[in-house]
Amino acid sequence: MMTSLMPSTPSAAAAADTPSAGHPATVELARRHAVEILTRAAVPSPDVDAELLLGHVLGLGRGAVQAAAITGRVLDAEERTVFAELVERRAAREPLQHITGRAAFRSMELAVGPGVFVPRPETESVVQFAIDALRAVPIPRPIGVDLGTGSGAIALAMATEVPNAAIYATENSVEAFIWARRNFAESGADNATVVFEHLADAFHELDGSVDVVISNPPYVPDDAIPRDPEVRLHDPSAALYGGPDGLDVVRQVSATAQRLLHRGGTLIIEHGELQGQAIRELLTADGWHAAATHRDLTTRDRTTIAIR
Repeated sequence: MMTSLMPSTPSAAAAADTPSAGHPATVELARRHAVEILTRAAVPSPDVDAELLLGHVLGLGRGAVQAAAITGRVLDAEERTVFAELVERRAAREPLQHITGRAAFRSMELAVGPGVFVPRPETESVVQFAIDALRAVPIPRPIGVDLGTGSGAIALAMATEVPNAAIYATENSVEAFIWARRNFAESGADNATVVFEHLADAFHELDGSVDVVISNPPYVPDDAIPRDPEVRLHDPSAALYGGPDGLDVVRQVSATAQRLLHRGGTLIIEHGELQGQAIRELLTADGWHAAATHRDLTTRDRTTIAIR
């Protein structure tokens, strides 16, 4: 009988690919296992989320995680356990950004978590209108205001990308304001100010002097149910729901912006894809000029702009 020349115990590589306590031991196997779990849970981007969660555990960027998967990096027991726990949380549809504590927005990474609306990619195109408008102002120190700043994403994008501008932001949720204040401090943008105040009462000292007002107000109608569990179960209701037609806060934004902006100033509002016509009509009735709605990268109506 021929005797096998293979050792009776697994090689290091084979042992590394053997699940331990149900958790795969290499980066690649852990990634594959996580993708399977997240796919079954109907998470929209299971491969991306698996790699970002691995990166969070390992302190690596996504590209470095992909490299570690190719080179066969082994996860230690603690890394496997922590990663498995994070995958379970994501499979339960807890937002990825709540799990990692960070949200990417344009060139920034913001601190986020329970109590604050997680900034969305579509808002990046909305804030571009404000950035362009501020850059076009023919004075050395244009003024921009963000009404209902949430995490501070919009205000800080304006402040960091138009550093000669003076940016003011207001937020009236205690939980969201805590996150905003942290992000303003971390940004180092000394041209940005955030205050705890209702947007209807904000910045009377700036009346008639502001060049650009922008807002991403709550605009979901009260009886609508957001489709995504991440939104429905985790985003604060105060950041989502805007009254019976979803436009109660938009009406407040219109009134405050009329007070703040000088003649010729620009108002920019983010809204739902079916609300463009209603908002144009609302703004026109309020005395705004040239109200126009613009689509986002998915060709959905997303932004309405008007002139004071």
